[in-house]
Amino acid sequence: MALQGTLKDFGIGDILQLIGQQQKTGVLHLKERAQEVNVIFKDGGIVRTESSTRRKKDLIGTMLVRAELITEVQLQKALEQQRRTLQRLGDVLVGMNLISAERFRHMVQLQINETLYGLFLWKSGTYNFEQGEVEYDPDAIAPMRAESVLMEGFRRVDEWPLIRKTIHAETLTFEKKQDLPAAPAPSERDDFDDAFDAMESGERPAEEEGSEFKAVGPSERTVFARVVPGRTVRTLVDVSLLGEFETYKALYNLVTLGYLEPRAGSRRGSVAEAGVLGRVARSAARIVIASAAVLVAIVAAAVFSEALAQGRSPATFFVDTAVERHLAGAQQARIRAALDVYRLEQGELPDALERLVQVGLLSESDLRYPWTDRYHYRRESAQAYVLLPPLR
Repeated sequence: MALQGTLKDFGIGDILQLIGQQQKTGVLHLKERAQEVNVIFKDGGIVRTESSTRRKKDLIGTMLVRAELITEVQLQKALEQQRRTLQRLGDVLVGMNLISAERFRHMVQLQINETLYGLFLWKSGTYNFEQGEVEYDPDAIAPMRAESVLMEGFRRVDEWPLIRKTIHAETLTFEKKQDLPAAPAPSERDDFDDAFDAMESGERPAEEEGSEFKAVGPSERTVFARVVPGRTVRTLVDVSLLGEFETYKALYNLVTLGYLEPRAGSRRGSVAEAGVLGRVARSAARIVIASAAVLVAIVAAAVFSEALAQGRSPATFFVDTAVERHLAGAQQARIRAALDVYRLEQGELPDALERLVQVGLLSESDLRYPWTDRYHYRRESAQAYVLLPPLR
């Protein structure tokens, strides 16, 4: 089956659905800028994901350390033994009695989920499906049905914006305001087992039926039990073993229901700071955007008048590189103002300038005026970025 192209023409959901429906076996190669991910299929089911550009923090060994399941010293000993014996890291860790086989399988599934569902946030890129036999360990992971992945992926895409409005930064910490109600019934299984099984299957727990938000389920209990003073969202994602989305959603529900109160600059802090000052700051920032737009118009009008005064065509005047850069300086001020508003409202910078268009802060033409190519933007961190004019 010849299946290749760009994600703008054929979305990730369409690709997964097609391969699943036709029960194909092979490898789906996906690439977006510096990211490369392979999704391995067996008879239409997803059995593994690989990332050739996976960051160190996303490696399975590092995930185990960040989850506080093993120490860095234990990981290094296991890696040394792996190099000597050529065994898989999981077999080494289980053989050293550092982790159970079941818990390691859960972590492998979590790693796959984080990689797989992250693909639904890709806005561009290329894909190529290579049909052929694949190898995978059926004892390590059960194949994931493409239909279940699609439903879960689109659910996450739909719910992320609402969650991010409250849990808007991974540096937030929390204070417990009241205890959770008693669990419905005792069980030999712990909250982690229930929450992870729900995440793995794509099904919602029974006590959450009929209500996607504002419910205390296994995920909420797992996260709440791990909230301690000074522990950030990022750390809670690591130690809860639920993945980024499920942890953020659990925190959102716990905050909304009044069991947790965000700290460290949260909008739900003091009324005076988050309410009045927050609204004033956002209004002021939007005024800056409008002022920057006026500045761009004034500069353009000045250039136009100067062209007429010199008896030159404005069209020829605008191709002057120095003039273009003069206009670009005013336009960059407008883009920077929009980035400041987005950071203020969302708690972090966007991954791409296109996001400013999607939320209505800029228009598509603002991303390239007065150039033909777009401005160069790179997010360095949640609060830092680089913005440059296109190369000429």
